[in-house]
Amino acid sequence: MATSKPKSWFRRIIRWIFGIVIAWFVLVAALILLYRAPGVHPVSTLMLRDLVLLRGYDRQWVDFEDISPVLVQSVMMSEDGQFCAHGGVDWGALDSVIDNALEGERTRGASTIAMQTVKNLYLWSSRSYVRKLLEVPLAMAVDTIWSKRRTMEIYLNIAQWGPDLYGIGAASERYFGVPAAQLSRRQAAYLAVALPNPVERNPAKPSGGMTRLAGIVEKRAAQSGAYIKCLDEAG
Repeated sequence: MATSKPKSWFRRIIRWIFGIVIAWFVLVAALILLYRAPGVHPVSTLMLRDLVLLRGYDRQWVDFEDISPVLVQSVMMSEDGQFCAHGGVDWGALDSVIDNALEGERTRGASTIAMQTVKNLYLWSSRSYVRKLLEVPLAMAVDTIWSKRRTMEIYLNIAQWGPDLYGIGAASERYFGVPAAQLSRRQAAYLAVALPNPVERNPAKPSGGMTRLAGIVEKRAAQSGAYIKCLDEAG
């Protein structure tokens, strides 16, 4: 009898963990379907964290058609140049990262905009192989269920642009004093290059490195016409 108790507790723990995982997948699936509706304004896990910690946050939802096209172009060229071409995951870039990791080399992230969106909505921010593994099927799911335009709209409205700052509406007002529809090409480029490190990079007070990167992004954005056709499709 004494030896059966540990086994019984172990089984209960396994069932409890399994139940939590199943419940999480059901919740995420339901939210993916819910977020397809254009009138729904999702919040990220970081925004929820700020609420729980009573810190609050600044976010102003902006519909896709009210976001400056140059901002959309700049973010796509900076974060995911193949956004319209892949199905949520850039397998070529991901294979390269895996090969480099196996060879012991420092790797550069291969996250697509869809992967970053599902990370912000459903997962945690710290890096781990488990999180990256979960991002892949979730990104493929949202790419199947949502339009590219909807994915970009949600991403631009939940992306972090400062310690308590989320979404392009609040970011454009705080940093440049203009609505998202009125951003200039250079302002859009500064906002785009701030995304990888929004806590330390200030688009309104760019470092020399940010200025150099913004110049590159601005040029790419100006030539991005052939890469952004999928965003003309509402859905």
